[in-house]
Amino acid sequence: MFLDVPLREFEWIAPQRLRLFERFGLSTAGDVLTHYPRRYEDRRRFDRFPTQESETPVCVCGIVVKTAAKRLGGWKKLFEVVMEHPDAHALSQPLVCRWFNAHFVQKMIATGQRLVVYGKPKIRGKNICIDHPEFEVIEDEQEASVHLNRITPIYRATEGLSQRLIRSVTHRLVESLGGEEIENRLPAKLDSFPFRDALREIHFPRDFPSLEQARRHLILNEFFSMQLFIAARRAETISQAGRSHCGPGRLLSQFQETLPFALTGAQRRVIGEIRSDLASDRPMSRLLHGDVGSGKTVVALSAMLLAVEAGFQAALMAPTQILAEQHYLNFSRWLGPLRVKLALRTGARKEESALPLFDNSEPRIVIGTHALLYDSIFSNLGLVVIDEQHKFGVMQRARLIGQANAPDVLVMTATPIPRTLTMTLYGDLDVSTLDELPANRGKIITAIRDESKMPDAIAFIRKHLEAGRQAYIVYPIIEESGKAEIKAATMEFAKWKEALSPMRCELLHGRVDAVEKEAIMRRFHHGESKALVATSVIEVGIDVPNASVMLIENAERFGLAQLHQLRGRVGRGPHKSYCILMTPAASGEPTEKLRVLEQSSNGFEIAETDLRLRGPGDILGTAQSGLPPLKLGDPISDAGLMAAAREAATGIFARDPLLEREENKRFRDLIAEGRKWVLSQV
Repeated sequence: MFLDVPLREFEWIAPQRLRLFERFGLSTAGDVLTHYPRRYEDRRRFDRFPTQESETPVCVCGIVVKTAAKRLGGWKKLFEVVMEHPDAHALSQPLVCRWFNAHFVQKMIATGQRLVVYGKPKIRGKNICIDHPEFEVIEDEQEASVHLNRITPIYRATEGLSQRLIRSVTHRLVESLGGEEIENRLPAKLDSFPFRDALREIHFPRDFPSLEQARRHLILNEFFSMQLFIAARRAETISQAGRSHCGPGRLLSQFQETLPFALTGAQRRVIGEIRSDLASDRPMSRLLHGDVGSGKTVVALSAMLLAVEAGFQAALMAPTQILAEQHYLNFSRWLGPLRVKLALRTGARKEESALPLFDNSEPRIVIGTHALLYDSIFSNLGLVVIDEQHKFGVMQRARLIGQANAPDVLVMTATPIPRTLTMTLYGDLDVSTLDELPANRGKIITAIRDESKMPDAIAFIRKHLEAGRQAYIVYPIIEESGKAEIKAATMEFAKWKEALSPMRCELLHGRVDAVEKEAIMRRFHHGESKALVATSVIEVGIDVPNASVMLIENAERFGLAQLHQLRGRVGRGPHKSYCILMTPAASGEPTEKLRVLEQSSNGFEIAETDLRLRGPGDILGTAQSGLPPLKLGDPISDAGLMAAAREAATGIFARDPLLEREENKRFRDLIAEGRKWVLSQV
C-alpha cells in the first residue's frame, strides 16, 4: 500500500533530506501525509501591510530592503529586517520584523528576497513591528505555485526541516496519490468522502469548505479507529471466563460499622455496582472516578473486603511510595479491629501487619507501587485495584492483572473526567461516578493574590497555625531552573522556616529519601510539624484533617485540574479552610484562568474548563492510555464526531463480534494497527 512505502524508496528525495525527515519521525509516505498542517495561511490574497497594532495575527508578503544586526548590551542581540510591499504603487509604510537572540535567522534572510511573515503587529516608536514572526523565504519561482497563490499549509517543523521542504515533499506525495488505490476505512454510512481526496484536500485545499469536509473525514477516521479498538478490547473482556470473587458481606458490614462516619449515598450506590460485578462470573472491568474527597478509597477497600471474604487476595497499586504508604496507614487503622493481614510492597519497604483473621499466613490485602509487578507475593489474586491509573502504562497494568487468572479489575482516578473523555479513554470499562461529598467536609475559600500580598499571606498562615491548625505551602519545582520568575521549594524553605518560627516547618519533595519521607509525613499527620513546604508530590493521597490552609506559589504554572487536586488536601476535616493562589501579577490571562477556582468547587466543571483551555494534550495517544494517538481530532471540540464514531464501532461489534462478515473484515487491520502501536510503546 502506498502509505506504507518507506521514503527512502522515493529516489527524488535526496539522502540529506531523507535523514531530516527520518530524524523527525517521518519515515514513510503515510507518516508524511498524516503529518497534518497545524494551521493555514490564505496566500491567494495577502493581508495589507498593517498600519496599527492588532491582537489578530496578519500574514503579509514583501521584499526585504534592509537588514541590520545590533547588539543591545551584554549578551542580547537583535536582528532587524525592513520589508516593503512588492507593489511599488501600494501606499503602505515599511514593516519592521525583529528577532532577539535568534542567530540562525540572520543566516537565512538577505536583502532582495521575497519574504512571507506571520505575526501580531505592534507599534514601536514610529515603526510598525512584528517581533519574532514566523517567516518563509520564497526563492524558487518555479515552485512558487506550491507555496503561494493558494491556501497554504503550515506544519509543525524542526531545525533543518523547513516549511518549504515539508510542503514540497508533501505536495509531490499528494500528487502521487492520483493513481493509487487507497481503501476507505470508514463505513459508508458514517462518511462516504474518499480517503484519498481527504488527504489531498487537508494539505492543499481548493477552498475552505473542501478543507472542512476533508478534516471531518480524517477526524472520523481517527475516532472510528480508536473506538473500534476500544470496542474490540471490551468484546475480548466480556468473552473471558471468570469466577465470582464476592463473599457474603459480613466482613464488609463489620468494616462499615467501625467507620467514624456514615457513607454517602453515592458511595453506597457504587459499592452496590461493584458488588454485582464481583458476584458475576464475568471479569469486572470498572472505572471509579469522582471529585476530590468523594471517598474513593473507602469504596475500593469495601470491594477488597468482599474479595477477601470470598477467600481471595486483593492488591492495590499506587503510582508513588507516598501514596502507597498513605493507603497502608489508613488501611491498617481501619482494618485493625477486623484482623485482616496487610502487606506493603514498595521499592524501599516490605512490611506486613500481624494478627491475620485467616489461618493462611499470606497477606490478604497487598498495597504497593510498581514493586508489585515484580513480587511473587500472590497465590490467589482475585481483585486488582489500580489507583491513579493514568500514571501507569497499559503494559504495567496488564502485568499486574496477568498475575492471576481473570481477576476482577477496578481502576480509580482522583481527577474528575468529563463525559467526552470517559467515552474516549474508558469506553471498554463500566464507569462508576462518585458525585457526592461527605457531609463533614469543611468549606474551602479560594482567593487569588499577587506577590505584593505575601506579607499578609504569611500573617494569615501564622494566625491559623497559632490557633492549632496546619498548612501546606506548594511550589511548582524542587530547585531553581534558571527562570527567575519560577520559585523553587528548596530555595524558599529557609524563608518559611524563619517566617513561621518557632513553629516547626518541614520540606517534602520527590527526591527526599523514602524513610525520611515517611517520617516527615508521620510528624505532619500527628501535628508535630505545623507547615509542610512541598511540591505537587502531595497532590493525591495525603489526608490530614487538621490542615486548613494551603498557599500555592506560581499558581499560574499549574493546570486547573491539578490545582483543584492540590486544593483538596485541605478541607478534609470540619474546619473552614483556605487556598491562596499566589501569582506574580494581579491581572492578565494566566490570572484570569484561575478565576474559575475562586468561583467553583465542582471538580467536573473545573476539569471541563481545564480541557477547553489546555486541550487533551498527552491524555490521549500515550502509553498510559493504551490507545493509538490522535493527530487531528480533539475529543472535546469534536465531541459530536466522537459520539458518531463510537456508535458506528459499537454497532458493528454488536452485529458481528468476530468481524466475520465480508464488509467488516477490513476493520481487522485497523485493530491490528492499534495493537501494534500499543506494543511499540512498551
